[in-house]
Amino acid sequence: MSDHPHDHDDGPDVLPPRLKTLLVDSLQPAPDHALSAIDAATMRERVLKRIRVSQGLTTIQPNEGEWTPFSPKVTIKVLHRDVNTQSYLLRLEPGAIVLPHVHGQDEECIVLEGEVQIGDLVVKQGAYHLAPRGVPHEPIRSEAGALLFLRGAIPAARQVRWGRAALHALTGR
Repeated sequence: MSDHPHDHDDGPDVLPPRLKTLLVDSLQPAPDHALSAIDAATMRERVLKRIRVSQGLTTIQPNEGEWTPFSPKVTIKVLHRDVNTQSYLLRLEPGAIVLPHVHGQDEECIVLEGEVQIGDLVVKQGAYHLAPRGVPHEPIRSEAGALLFLRGAIPAARQVRWGRAALHALTGR
């Protein structure tokens, strides 16, 4: 058991115990330059996170990462990106609509919170949805809001269908 109140069990240690002890001890404030408990804990977590990342492990806690605007009432948090694929979260505010589009590769989706409507299909919390490469995607709506985990490629602007389906999704006409 650790003497540090902010330790979390993140799985097996990736550092030899002696090196980990030296690193953690080095984060203790010097007597004449004491840090606040919050500053010390923050520094400690940042160092340990960098150690985990340097070993090829990535953990993004709910309060970490950056949410950026994706479209009206929709924000995105990219979790991982490689050459062709990315894993990301989409947060849809109540009343949000993601316009119809086509994917350049398969896209997998799990509804983490709330529910969405894809065309006439209702996809509830915990459900899995696969949008195969090249298959047109109907508008995605969320009346009450939703949080989605997706793995695939974010559609480029040229893949969004701006025709009648988009106009109907936005205006109901």
